[in-house]
Amino acid sequence: QVQLVESGGGLVQAGGSLRLSCAASGRSIGIMAWFRQAPGKEREFVAAHTNGVTKYYADSVKGRFTISRDNTKNTVYLQMNSLKPEDTAVHYCAAGKNYKMSTTPSDYEYWGPGTQVTVSS
Repeated sequence: QVQLVESGGGLVQAGGSLRLSCAASGRSIGIMAWFRQAPGKEREFVAAHTNGVTKYYADSVKGRFTISRDNTKNTVYLQMNSLKPEDTAVHYCAAGKNYKMSTTPSDYEYWGPGTQVTVSS
């Protein structure tokens, strides 16, 4: 079984930055990604890191967010800059058993409990 634990959420003013971390423990994993869910909305894809240097981003965060991965620590990071009030959501770390890219939440087998990110205007 795989356990994912996120950290780094919080309250920040618009234009500010936050860095999220997600540490994985347990069996080996493939793709690691970030999703988010705002109140009353569906969970949406934010960014993914398959392996090596391959990264994917939602259009809404391109140029502002950067995903990185440290395989020696089984950890994925999400550096969020130029934050906007519309980025306010619970941010979830997700991992899959293989490295196949997907923006669909149901394609990911493992999930963290989530961390709240709130951006004030």
